[in-house]
Amino acid sequence: MTRSFLTLLLTAFSVLSILGAWGFQFIGGLDPCAMCFWQRYPHWAAAGFGLLMLAMHKRLFALLAALSTFTTAAIGAYHSGVERKWWDGPASCTGRGLTNDGSGNLLDFANAKPPALCDEIPWEMFGVTMANLNAIGSFVVALLWIYVAFMPKDAR
Repeated sequence: MTRSFLTLLLTAFSVLSILGAWGFQFIGGLDPCAMCFWQRYPHWAAAGFGLLMLAMHKRLFALLAALSTFTTAAIGAYHSGVERKWWDGPASCTGRGLTNDGSGNLLDFANAKPPALCDEIPWEMFGVTMANLNAIGSFVVALLWIYVAFMPKDAR
C-alpha cells in the first residue's frame, strides 16, 4: 500500500466521520451535545492536514493529522466515560442549567427544546455508542497516521 493511498484512506476516515455525524443529526434527528461537536473539530483539522499531505508529501502534515485524530480520540474517550457516568462531565453539558435569557418571554423559553446532554446516550448498538466508536476508530487512525509519517520516501 502506498503512502498516498493510505493518506487518502485516513483522510477519508475523518471526512466520513463528519458526514456520519451529520447523517445522525440531520437525517436521524439526533441532536449533538457540546462534546459531540468538540469531537468533530479535530476531524476537520485531520482532513485538512491529510489533503496537505497528499499535495506536499511532508511528514509534518501526517504528524499533525495524527495529533488531530488522537485529540478527537481523547475527547471521545472522555465523552464515553461521561455517558457511562464513570466521571463527571462539564456542568454546562450535563445539567439542564436553563435560565431565562433575559428577553422577558418566559413562554417561548419554556417551550424551547432542551439542549442535548453529554451524559445521555442518544444512540447505541450492542452497547457501543457513537463516542465509543469515535474514540476507538480515531485512536487506530492516529497510529496509522504515525505509520504514514515514518514510511520510507520510496513508498509514495
